Amino acid sequence: MSAQVCQPPAEHSGLLRFLSALFYAGSSFLITIVNKTVLTGFRFPSYMCLGIGQMVTTVVVLYAAKKSNTVQFQDFDRSILFKIFPLPLLYVGNHITGLASTKKLSLPMFTVLRKFTILMTMVLEVYVLRKTFPRRLVYSVLAIVLGAMVAASSDLAFDVEGYVFILLNDAFTAASSVYTKEKLDTEGLGKYGVLFYNALIIVIPTLLASAFTGDLHKAVTFKDWVEATFVCCFLMSCIMGYVTLI
Repeated sequence: MSAQVCQPPAEHSGLLRFLSALFYAGSSFLITIVNKTVLTGFRFPSYMCLGIGQMVTTVVVLYAAKKSNTVQFQDFDRSILFKIFPLPLLYVGNHITGLASTKKLSLPMFTVLRKFTILMTMVLEVYVLRKTFPRRLVYSVLAIVLGAMVAASSDLAFDVEGYVFILLNDAFTAASSVYTKEKLDTEGLGKYGVLFYNALIIVIPTLLASAFTGDLHKAVTFKDWVEATFVCCFLMSCIMGYVTLI
């Protein structure tokens, strides 16, 4: 009798996990397509400014959610910087290198080389979180990485800069994932607090860097701001950049 009572919640939980994974996979695929459309299709000149748009969206959405009591996290004080360091640096590194590699590489090659994130995350979880993995899982991950290396070796449109960006993005993504898990136990922050303060702390330095390098001027004077299709794609990229983080 007790087994029958426990079964529906288990089935519900399994379905919820499946739907969550499906939603995340769809969101990740969609943001890759939208980013590629903005940066390559429309030739938007600044991946850094697109990243700033995604950061600003994260700050605005989470601030509004906090004010409406939809989510709760600690108010800002000086201790926040020490609690979440080095996540803001990993956050901006992940954003910028991800958008840069999206612009430089073809979508198939981008997707293939992102497989290295799995191996990097596994290695970091072993050393930082002290996790262990069964050999079967390790061999499966190594097979995936080997397949990615074989695919990359046949890339006729080899772009050194693009490969550097995507491998850096893999490293930043893995490090950000592992250290976020470590920081989630920090009192008063939680997932939404970590996301909010990551974006809040790093958005101003990134904006200043884009102004110093001339990226901001290129973005502001971009000719397609009057095109509704481009604006829709840009806004969708900003929104999906937030969605894939949660």
